[in-house]
Amino acid sequence: MSATLRERLIALIEPLVGRLGYELVDLEHGAGRSSAVVRLYIDRPGGVGIEDCERVSREVSALLDVEDPVPTAYTLEVSSPGFDRVLRTRAHFERFVGCRVFVQLDAAHPGRRRYTGTLLEVGDSGLVLEVDGERVAVDFAQVGKARLAG
Repeated sequence: MSATLRERLIALIEPLVGRLGYELVDLEHGAGRSSAVVRLYIDRPGGVGIEDCERVSREVSALLDVEDPVPTAYTLEVSSPGFDRVLRTRAHFERFVGCRVFVQLDAAHPGRRRYTGTLLEVGDSGLVLEVDGERVAVDFAQVGKARLAG
């Protein structure tokens, strides 16, 4: 999926999910020849159950029916983020300071693109990890993917 469509979908869906009392953790889109899948990962304090996923699915489905942002037929799936949840926003990173994370950069940073370590700090422009006993500073703009690591 193009970054533009993903960004449009997040901008469209995230406020609704928030009004329902949930957090949009991530959004994935997989396109096939004749249909696609739009997959949402939601969370809230205390976690989410099947009823929560059904509620969000009904509301988001109605919104997407009206707005029609996906150019092909699609299936909407709503799920909890799981134990290896994606870290997408500054607030996500802030919530998991002290936890073990995996960060993949868009480009190599001191010769390396992948880091697994403890998230020590989150600031205005980026984060600090402890990897193999050393501190590594990473700007948010460099982060390609990030998630909790087991």
